[in-house]
Amino acid sequence: MAVTSGKRTSVETQRVIGRGQSYGALDDVINDPVLAGPFKTPRWWWIGFAIAATFLAMYLVSIVWLVVKGTGVWGNNVPVGWGMPIINFVWWIGIGHAGTLISAALLLFRQPWRTSINRFAEAMTIFAVVCAAIYPILHLGRPWVFYWLVPYPNTFGLFPQFRSPLDWDLFAIFTYGSVSVLFWFIGLIPDLATLRDRSRSKFQRILYSTLCLGWNGSAKAWQRYQRAYLLIAALSFPLVLSVHSTIAMDFAVAQLPGWNNTVMPPYFVAGAVFAGFAMVLILAVPLRKAFGMERLITLRHLDNSAKLMLATGLIVVYGYIIEGFMAWYSGVEFERYMIFNRILGADHWWAFWLLIACNGVAIQPLWFRRVRQNPLALFIISVIVSVGMWLERFVIVSVTLTKDFLPSSWADYRSTFWDWSLYLGSFGLFATLFFLFIRLLPSIASTEIKGLAHHDRHYGSDAFEDIRLDFHGRNRKGAGP
Repeated sequence: MAVTSGKRTSVETQRVIGRGQSYGALDDVINDPVLAGPFKTPRWWWIGFAIAATFLAMYLVSIVWLVVKGTGVWGNNVPVGWGMPIINFVWWIGIGHAGTLISAALLLFRQPWRTSINRFAEAMTIFAVVCAAIYPILHLGRPWVFYWLVPYPNTFGLFPQFRSPLDWDLFAIFTYGSVSVLFWFIGLIPDLATLRDRSRSKFQRILYSTLCLGWNGSAKAWQRYQRAYLLIAALSFPLVLSVHSTIAMDFAVAQLPGWNNTVMPPYFVAGAVFAGFAMVLILAVPLRKAFGMERLITLRHLDNSAKLMLATGLIVVYGYIIEGFMAWYSGVEFERYMIFNRILGADHWWAFWLLIACNGVAIQPLWFRRVRQNPLALFIISVIVSVGMWLERFVIVSVTLTKDFLPSSWADYRSTFWDWSLYLGSFGLFATLFFLFIRLLPSIASTEIKGLAHHDRHYGSDAFEDIRLDFHGRNRKGAGP
């Protein structure tokens, strides 16, 4: 690796990225906002953090009220035992998939455009997993004994029931979360060393010196870093498929019409990546504007992310068609009625058609490059897709449960104030963590961008071409603002 962390005045950071721009110029854009003092924090950050903290407070109040009063404060009933907590759990865990896909899969496939968006996408993954992991614990009814799900020596002779989907969720979330944190932290180490060397205060120097684990930028350190990074990436990539497949099996192993379907695992994985890329764009568009990173998070990055969102969205729509076809082709009257209830049922037909509009119709403009390279249009479409994916989980989970085999057990589902306060509050948890992340750590992998620039300079590749051209305002046709 050609780039080592060092002081801004070092020879390495003065190497030219392009005509008239040095590596130090990248550090000015990426690292200086992190190293700025508390009184130099932008006003928009304080406003956003205050709003996020308000929703986080509502989240904590909702949890306390739930523990005191019990799960009866939710709208869950018989037969709808899985309501908004499980809907939100599946929605949040799905959002975390795009970060791992961008970081691990695109790294293994040697896609250099990932470097400008992988860092905050990985952070998004971790924060989304945190939000998701809390829901199954709260849904236990007695969350203080959640550790019973873990196999540990105890005098009661208790042991987890490994045939229970609840235990599958535990191991899937723990594995995915721990590997994602490890992968994210390993990628951060060289940038933490850069922050250590550029820090202006003693506290920052101690903090980043501790976090960078004594990084010295030697050839041996880079060799070990690259080996560990690729190894964890290879371990992370299968998790994109396995984790949400495990979540899908929570439904597929049941005998309930509408759930007992072999299409569920690939259908859920595609939907997770679809929702995840929508959240990446929701975060990327304002982030590049707020920090002035339009030359680093270029329109090419937005364009590629939109293409992947379109591709996975079409797979999701195909899953809707296959689900309806298999219900008809099976000849099972219960399956046929379940699909009929989703599409034309008197209670929740609106949810199905709204999700079709959000997930199937709203993404069609992405066929056009002009739309894919329009930040505002991408932001609006991504928000619509996020709403549609939540509605999809609502239809799959709660609407399906309203109509069981026996008409005598049918019942409608109505969410309560505490259902929504817990859901909206989880946005506060996510946003609070994300605001702290972009303030305390670099949201773009500056060292990887420098590595691409060095490779471009010495080996004549065009891996850095899109960023370099944008950095000088000489954009290629269709690649610039």
